[in-house]
Amino acid sequence: MGQQQLLLIVLGVIIVGIAILLGIAIFRQSSIDQKRDLLINEGLTVANNAREYFHKPTPYGGGGYSFTGWVIPSQMVTSANGSYTATVNPTSVEIIGIGNELVSGTDLVEVQFIVTSGAVETIIIH
Repeated sequence: MGQQQLLLIVLGVIIVGIAILLGIAIFRQSSIDQKRDLLINEGLTVANNAREYFHKPTPYGGGGYSFTGWVIPSQMVTSANGSYTATVNPTSVEIIGIGNELVSGTDLVEVQFIVTSGAVETIIIH
């Protein structure tokens, strides 16, 4: 083989290697984004459960315009996508959702929800 043919083969191998590495990186980022979206959707369900408790009258098992006494329902604490914890105050609830997908190093997908009587704020931590 001539030098030109060997050079083309080496160049082709390098290009294919770079394409494979880029494909793996894109797939990994897509997987992280998908897991984060699932965690956000589940977290919003938990947050809406807290808002429902806030607006439900006390005689019917609600908080009567207070979050005091609300806990995450046992079936929502852990799911296939992650786990949730809550810090309850009378006027707000802070819910932290931690996924089971590594973002980088030892950092997991993590989302925070701040629930008040009128809104749910979503903050992406990782």
